[in-house]
Amino acid sequence: MPELPEVETIKRTLNELIVDKHIDHVTVNLPRIIQRPDDIQAFAMELADHRITGVERRGKFLRILLDGLVLVSHLRMEGRYGLYSQHDPVEKHTHVIFHFKDGTELRYQDVRQFGTMHLFPAGQDLLEKPLNKLGLEPMDEAFTPEMLRAAVGTRSTSIKAALLNQAYVVGIGNIYVDESLFKAGIHPAQPAKSLTDSQFHVLHEAIVSTLGASIQVGGSSIKSFVNGQGETGDFQHQLQIYGRNAKPCINCGTLIEKSVVAGRGTHHCPVCQPLR
Repeated sequence: MPELPEVETIKRTLNELIVDKHIDHVTVNLPRIIQRPDDIQAFAMELADHRITGVERRGKFLRILLDGLVLVSHLRMEGRYGLYSQHDPVEKHTHVIFHFKDGTELRYQDVRQFGTMHLFPAGQDLLEKPLNKLGLEPMDEAFTPEMLRAAVGTRSTSIKAALLNQAYVVGIGNIYVDESLFKAGIHPAQPAKSLTDSQFHVLHEAIVSTLGASIQVGGSSIKSFVNGQGETGDFQHQLQIYGRNAKPCINCGTLIEKSVVAGRGTHHCPVCQPLR
């Protein structure tokens, strides 16, 4: 958390808040957040006097575009961005501050301190870690049932493990894998290579529709997620199986079961999602 819908929501919010703002200087309070360059003074100096031109997403990563640079940011578990006045008190766990010339500040806060930032020359970010080996984008037009099958259909691992692997398909974390597999009627532990063409078509539709529905309502605020304006998402109220252990299935009334698949807590209905 956050997963693709939440990062997409943050991307859209930041595009409204920070595009065309000029960076005056940068304050780094927690050096380990900065992964590239490995010198925080060099990081701050490179960003000074640059203008933000847009914000894009690749998987669960934000790409903050500047004139000539790209800042790749991963929020990990609880990272968040917010736009503040320079006169607002700086809250605890604020690790990086981008001071703009108009007197506002983009602040990065992270209670767990797992987030990362990489700074690249424009275009270089897609050729190097952490973005260069990411898989299919499930919200792109190029993402088809055939592409999904080509990415994971030969894997002997469980379909849940395959979908969680960011080298195959990006952005679908634990919440949305459980939701998509339930909607598709597929057991999370089903070997990926055992799925039929028709199952891949149904699964493809389930992934796209689930992610799309979550994006429409600003993502899921299961724990602490808020967008760049401090607003929570609403998709947690539409979850059909995730977090509903021992509650009746909305389709058949059977009690939802929770197990561990691919090292993650996993929810499934034993009737609607039989292991074949």
